[in-house]
Amino acid sequence: MKDLGSNLAVVASLIPQLASGNGTTTATNGVDLVGFESAMLVLSAGTQGDTLAANLKYTVKIQDSDDNTTYADVGQAGITGATLVGGVWLTLDAAAKVSQSYKAGYIGGKRYVRASLVRTGNHANGTPISVECVKGSPHHAPV
Repeated sequence: MKDLGSNLAVVASLIPQLASGNGTTTATNGVDLVGFESAMLVLSAGTQGDTLAANLKYTVKIQDSDDNTTYADVGQAGITGATLVGGVWLTLDAAAKVSQSYKAGYIGGKRYVRASLVRTGNHANGTPISVECVKGSPHHAPV
């Protein structure tokens, strides 16, 4: 059996936390992709703390940057394994959309990548959310 773990690096871009508040945006930490040829973002959402709906939701975009300072939304050409809707990777607006994980491959070609999480409505209790970046195809292995 081949050892996948020696060819991947996992970076916590947003440590698991309750995403609460009213109409706020959380930009996860940028992940430096230098030394790797592929990347995948994984968002995990726990049980909703508030009843999610069209007016009480989370929307998530994937962003990239050359300098880890100026970020722009990634378009569909920079993403694999997921379909962007209006530039949005994920919309968590119902109980059926939480308590699971989502993934999207990144092929945008910039050095840094992150997710941007926007809360619509007043999330009084919040929903636990984390974002990891799995870096693959390293220039030098094992990692």
